[in-house]
Amino acid sequence: MRHILYFVLGLLIAGGGAVGQAPADVAASILAPKNIKLLQQLIGSEARSERHRARDVYRHPLETLTFFNLQPDMTVVEVFPGGQGGWYRKIIEPYIKNTPGGAYHAIRGRKGWPGKAVSGLPYGEIDMALVFRAHGFLIYGAPAQDHLVDLFKMVRPGGYLGIVDHTGDESVEQDPDGASGYVNESYFRAMAEKAGFVFVKSSPVNRNPKDTKDHPRGLYSLPPSLSGLDKDKHRAIGESDRFTHLYQKPAG
Repeated sequence: MRHILYFVLGLLIAGGGAVGQAPADVAASILAPKNIKLLQQLIGSEARSERHRARDVYRHPLETLTFFNLQPDMTVVEVFPGGQGGWYRKIIEPYIKNTPGGAYHAIRGRKGWPGKAVSGLPYGEIDMALVFRAHGFLIYGAPAQDHLVDLFKMVRPGGYLGIVDHTGDESVEQDPDGASGYVNESYFRAMAEKAGFVFVKSSPVNRNPKDTKDHPRGLYSLPPSLSGLDKDKHRAIGESDRFTHLYQKPAG
């Protein structure tokens, strides 16, 4: 029965919010039950702080990583994970590094990147590059497009780029300075496709329809920052509305 539930979970996540047709060689986003169990153990581990675990309700780590079909034997790079105690890093790194064949790499900051290759990172051999709310380089880390171009170089042919980020209002033109912290989906997708990535699918798992995106201090009015006044109002909204996209580097 448990295996059936895991299978159904995978089907729901794989199908949710899909846009367009995925390339034929894209693996089904259904993790093996043993890998789902391992992720559940890591997500619930006391090695993660209570403050981190309190945000699971907004960030949906199990559903998100299952949607990306993150396998533990992959070679993975995470962009700006926030140091050793980074929110997703505390889950992904042990998931990857405790598995034979798996390797975790971090791009820790903007210094020197993308002007030069990231030291120690195997360019052209990365199975999956991941970006979680680390969007600063996309909107005010000029030249923004160069970051996507370098990520494309990192990923192996047939490999993937997964991103979760604060969804902007498509009726409002993207602010290149990113003052509000929001990123329009169309803006990011255009950059990724210009770099050479092919859009595979999206998921609604990190959506929040309560987020009107017109807050006095942008997304920073919302949790976890709760900057400014009306904290009760913004706490009730929850964390920001987020898009969840998966892209692939063509195999040919």
